[in-house]
Amino acid sequence: MHHHFLLSIAAILLTASLQSISFAQQYPTKPVKIIVAATPGGTGDIFARAIALKLQDALGKPVLVEYKPGAATNIGSDFVAKSAPDGYTILINGLPLAVNPALFANMSFSPSKDLTPIIEVAQMLNVITVNPAVGVKSLKELVELAKKEPGKLNYGSPGAGSSSYLAAELLGVKTGAKFTHVAYQGNAQATTDHIGGTLQVGFVNLPVALQFVKNGRLMPLAVTSAKRSPLLPDVPTVAEALGIPDYELTGWFGLLAPAHTPPEIVARLQEETSRALKDPALIEIIKLAGGDVVGGSSAQFDAQLKKDTERLTKVIRMSGASIN
Repeated sequence: MHHHFLLSIAAILLTASLQSISFAQQYPTKPVKIIVAATPGGTGDIFARAIALKLQDALGKPVLVEYKPGAATNIGSDFVAKSAPDGYTILINGLPLAVNPALFANMSFSPSKDLTPIIEVAQMLNVITVNPAVGVKSLKELVELAKKEPGKLNYGSPGAGSSSYLAAELLGVKTGAKFTHVAYQGNAQATTDHIGGTLQVGFVNLPVALQFVKNGRLMPLAVTSAKRSPLLPDVPTVAEALGIPDYELTGWFGLLAPAHTPPEIVARLQEETSRALKDPALIEIIKLAGGDVVGGSSAQFDAQLKKDTERLTKVIRMSGASIN
């Protein structure tokens, strides 16, 4: 009796695991949607479309890109968090997932509890620039000026959760420099005002700044990443420019699924995206949009998200920023 009972338990477990394997092998049986939590034309959109084309080939089903912008990406993220956990609705998003819980008083979802990281796609760095009229020649001089005349120097960003804003606030937290933040709808207008001199300082996505740095309309002082950029090899990192070891702020984008998506489906999406990110044509698209391909495992992306959430929540608390 006992022996039969164990055998039947084993049979049930085997059937269940075979079912989950065949479930993953059947996946997908219909189109997959990638939700961009921002407006069309931004970096996340460029990455999403490029990945969608590669995934479509790999999965043998259409992969569609849809836009759900608003509330500093919370609308799109919330939509995916509340979608069926079946691998047919996934999200592309970035730093807002790490910082929005600290910026918004009441979030309708929890990035850490309601979403499952699939893979980190790319990282982007910012370059700290000044309008040449400011007259400083180094980041050290800029920091000294911003401490001597607190709040006199303006910079713009697309909002409190953006990499530009966080790079500026982190610099303030580390050095005591005080800048005045001006919020914009997007990077384009902020960059125009920076070139025009309304904004003296910029924490600008590198590809956006690059052409203006090359033609001398903006002066680069440092990059916000841990390593120098091959696009601006002569420009030091913030750590090098100021001799502070632990300054690093890079934006990133990754793919996430609703929590409780079957692990086999998460693994399949991770594997296919990882393979796509090795394709030279896709790498080129990501480079032109200002990203460095990351790839790696779901666990690595999860660790990056946790690290940034913890670190940047402290920066936001110290800066007193909030969005209500």
